[in-house]
Amino acid sequence: MNYPGFLSPSGRIGFIAPSFGCATEPYLSDFDSALEEFKNKGYTTVLGPNCYKDEGVGISNTPEKCAAEVMEFFTQDKSDVIISCGGGELMCEILPYVDFDRITSSAPKWFMGYSDNTNLTFLLNTLCDRASIYSVCASKFAKVHHTCVDDAFDVLCGSKLSVSNYDKWYKDQGDYCDICGYRQFLYKGEKETDSLKFSGRLIGGCMDCLINLVGTKFDRTAGFADRYGGDGIIWFLESCDLSVMSIRRALWQMENAGWFKNVSGFLIGRPLKFDDTFGDLDHYNAALAVLGKYDVPIIMDLDIGHQFPQMPIISGALANVEAADNTFKMEYTLS
Repeated sequence: MNYPGFLSPSGRIGFIAPSFGCATEPYLSDFDSALEEFKNKGYTTVLGPNCYKDEGVGISNTPEKCAAEVMEFFTQDKSDVIISCGGGELMCEILPYVDFDRITSSAPKWFMGYSDNTNLTFLLNTLCDRASIYSVCASKFAKVHHTCVDDAFDVLCGSKLSVSNYDKWYKDQGDYCDICGYRQFLYKGEKETDSLKFSGRLIGGCMDCLINLVGTKFDRTAGFADRYGGDGIIWFLESCDLSVMSIRRALWQMENAGWFKNVSGFLIGRPLKFDDTFGDLDHYNAALAVLGKYDVPIIMDLDIGHQFPQMPIISGALANVEAADNTFKMEYTLS
């Protein structure tokens, strides 16, 4: 696994919009605020041509123009690290125009984003053997922000190589956000347990995006699982639009594509559709029905994904995980 150099003081932060751009509120104002914050801290900000665009379908611009922006920032010396402007819906459509071989042969840079950006954070791991950061997008760095945003930036700078859960989370219900106390669920197989400790190499992202990749020419996931199987594979997974039935189907699809070979554990984030049910099926037994048979540690309702806040995950890195009751800690090893 290749690890890019971390962001140094007074370094250059590049921003691209391979998914949505910061063209509407509150993202526009928050992005402007974030840029001002970075400049006040002494960093140079370098904006791609699509950062403020809203000219595409489900992404900032046409797939060709979004891919051109990706290639420009990944293969040219325009910035030291890259942060995505936002998530979106159809970033998958840029992939045929992205030259992953050229990215692999170029000087590595950290790329950070989540949700639709799984299309890059995941494929950088599986196609390029390059680590990435699954975490918040650019607008979250506005002047007023959560501690998890500071954690994400510390990871990007290399000053933080461990993460822990947060005390509260925000349950999205349309325009209403309920602040909830943190609670996680620990399983070994299908049975709850009080504590877990395991290690392995991290891979994963948003299942909405991952299932689109299954069986395509971009799917070299089984090969990744073979290549790093000696480390054990820790899958981190979360979802946005998927119902409980969709979650179960997605996991079945990934399993039958050979993605879960050599798995050593699963980290499951709170789904955006947290309270969705279908009869007796909820998001807990939707996952456990498929993953429980592996008899490996499973932690659910973690601070990753679409229910804020989000622990930054170094995707592709080795990790040591410890969890007990409602405490979680994960330490990264870059090897």
